[in-house]
Amino acid sequence: MLEPLFRALPPAASTTPVVSTGDLPSADRVRSVLEEAHARYASVREGSVASYIPALASADPGWFGACITSVSGDQFAVGDAAVPFSIQSISKVFVFALVCDALGVEPARERLGVNNTGLPFDSVIAVEQHPDRLTNPMANPGAIATTSYVPAANADERWERISAGLSAFAGRTLSLDLAVYASEAASNLRNQGIAHLLAGYGRLGGDPDEATDVYTKQCSLSVTCHDLSVMAATLADGGVNPVTGERVVDAETCQHVLAVQATAGLYERSGDWLYEVGLPGKSGVSGGIVTMAPGKGGLATFAPPLDLAGNSVRGQLLTKFLAERLGLNVFMSASRQPVAAGGAKGATPPWRRVRRE
Repeated sequence: MLEPLFRALPPAASTTPVVSTGDLPSADRVRSVLEEAHARYASVREGSVASYIPALASADPGWFGACITSVSGDQFAVGDAAVPFSIQSISKVFVFALVCDALGVEPARERLGVNNTGLPFDSVIAVEQHPDRLTNPMANPGAIATTSYVPAANADERWERISAGLSAFAGRTLSLDLAVYASEAASNLRNQGIAHLLAGYGRLGGDPDEATDVYTKQCSLSVTCHDLSVMAATLADGGVNPVTGERVVDAETCQHVLAVQATAGLYERSGDWLYEVGLPGKSGVSGGIVTMAPGKGGLATFAPPLDLAGNSVRGQLLTKFLAERLGLNVFMSASRQPVAAGGAKGATPPWRRVRRE
């Protein structure tokens, strides 16, 4: 296996890292900006509803909802935030968190990989081209492998642990959408093939058919924007559910899960997402997107029409708007130093005056 980049570094002098946090703007400001964003993008009709999963093809393309949950437990919702839909690939984030918490962040990286493939979420080439046959937990091969490593004696126990774990993130008992599960189970031949390929390379924690079935179930859990925003806020708050007060996973787990989301949460568009939004996020083909603002809260959006990479069009637009207007982008900063003498604030630097042909 390739050695991780930082493996050779000596351990830090302190085992307690310094945490960077912040606060959301006032409740009135958050509510106002959320409502403005929803009104601004409600009429967007770009994208197409996922059709390769029959149960998703009938989704109303007009559905559009969003919800923000702060780390203090305050919630702000707009539009179709209470409409239930299947969690799909967003489940990958939280199952990965459960596995990191159970195995440890370093063993999880060694078994699953953490680097973006730059390829579609269900790519087989991504497995074949990596020397260690690893992808990452946000792509289907890595996600199926992640599910297989949830500690359990059998498939039923593994499913119970995943269902209970994701319910703890949501702060309520989540239910399985049987219609979606039946539809996906009847049409998931590609995922079955991926699981068998991984098993052939020794990169699966159990039986490939069992792993595929449990993975299909976790993707079929029914959630709302309310649920997903609480789940996102739990990771944003160091693993403590801001509504129930329950610790779901360790803070160290959250740090590493959010890092993988930032690099691979929106598949081959993850670079564009980070460039524009500046926050860890994860999409699902039913139209959901979750986004975490570390130390501040979680955002969930729902709008079924997707772009060509499988990401909600209106969800991306609304999230970018909120990141800009609420000051959420983790890369955004403003100078706190005085402007040097002779350089009036706002003056054009010499290198910007070069004429561009």
